[in-house]
Amino acid sequence: MTEAEVMAVCGEAGVRRMVAAFYDHVRMDDLLGPMYPADDWDGAEERLADFLLFRLGASTRYLETRGHPRLKMRHIPFRIGIAERDRWLELMDRAMTESEIPPSARAFLDPFFSQVADFMRNQTEPPSHCGMG
Repeated sequence: MTEAEVMAVCGEAGVRRMVAAFYDHVRMDDLLGPMYPADDWDGAEERLADFLLFRLGASTRYLETRGHPRLKMRHIPFRIGIAERDRWLELMDRAMTESEIPPSARAFLDPFFSQVADFMRNQTEPPSHCGMG
């Protein structure tokens, strides 16, 4: 599936529903919620929706209002390790299910979100020790 096909089956309204559902979960989340300023939930939701619509080829608004995404740079002030990445993906998965994103679109979005979430990590995880030796 291509970006255009995702937009054809989801539409802008579907993408915005998914983002709204995602932020409904983030607001209540003990790990991700504190990363967001309490007075900017609407702004965060709008920025993510605009970014996704830009990335899916449906709108240039993100580029016009924010410039190049520079995602890693924009997120550097936040501690993003494996736990944060995994929680972000869990909440986005829940949001896609709740907003009824079709399986065909999820076949594109699931690996896209995984790649972006992993790219955003800025914390190295200590090696785990199995206690042997």
